[in-house]
Amino acid sequence: MQPAAPDSFFRLACWFEGALIAVAVLVGRITDIDPFAELNFAELALFNGALLTLPLLLLFCLLQQLPFPSLRHIRELLLETLGSKLHQRHWTDLFILACIAGFSEELLFRGTLQPWLEYKTSPATGLLLSNAMFALAHAITPLYAVLAMLMGIYLGMSLDYSGERQLLTPIAIHTFYDFFAFLIIIRDYRRSL
Repeated sequence: MQPAAPDSFFRLACWFEGALIAVAVLVGRITDIDPFAELNFAELALFNGALLTLPLLLLFCLLQQLPFPSLRHIRELLLETLGSKLHQRHWTDLFILACIAGFSEELLFRGTLQPWLEYKTSPATGLLLSNAMFALAHAITPLYAVLAMLMGIYLGMSLDYSGERQLLTPIAIHTFYDFFAFLIIIRDYRRSL
């Protein structure tokens, strides 16, 4: 099977991520959870999202510099899968993809699965179980799955950062993180040419 061309990869990635919105709504109907219940536009949530993105970006940059073979393997996979397919895209395209991914994944994992699992078990167990699923969805390597689970727990905890549940905060964190990670991956890919 031939790899997807850069333009078709971008469209496919947008469609795939966008389809997760339908999955979130479907899972919400099955579990009787409204995925949009805790989603309210608030400037404070966007500010908190931007602020809470900074530690993740610092960690991402640190992990990019460490010489461990398992981290090098992840970097190579990201360069190969994302860098090679997105390096010709304009930054606005990358931002659109980051917005779609941030919105759809957070709607599914933090807007639907986490509240349902918290209701069925306990807040701590719901947080862990929903992010175990988040990790499985991102399991390109075992270490990447562990890092995704830790990031998911961080995102899940950010739901209640301002004292009341607000889905826009983890959506903003996820979006900003993905956007800047895309930019760094593409910069590194271009340098490797």
